[in-house]
Amino acid sequence: QVQLLESGGGLVQAGGSLRLSCAASGRTFSRYTMGWFRQAPGKEREFVAVTWSGTWTSYADSVKGRFTISRDNGKSMVYLQMNALQLEDTAVYYCAAATGIGAYTLAYQYNYWGPGTQVTVSS
Repeated sequence: QVQLLESGGGLVQAGGSLRLSCAASGRTFSRYTMGWFRQAPGKEREFVAVTWSGTWTSYADSVKGRFTISRDNGKSMVYLQMNALQLEDTAVYYCAAATGIGAYTLAYQYNYWGPGTQVTVSS
């Protein structure tokens, strides 16, 4: 069982940066594939980034080159550094954990979810 809690969301101007954090409980954090998803009002939840097996990462095309996912297994934390934020990045951002290993980009592949943190980008 894993419990996840996101933090770091807020209001930022377009072009600015935010760093999201996700704290995970459990003693086997390093074994999990960790992902970030987001959901904007009226839209489906979409994949943002994933990290697995220590250093492997993958990103949605819409955030590639702007967002960076990282993890600290010693602290059971995963991060999402978001730079050059755009209005379209406004959404609730969710941290997710999967017991499998791989470049999981679909929500159903994840077993555990955090409650989410709001990111609002203003013009």
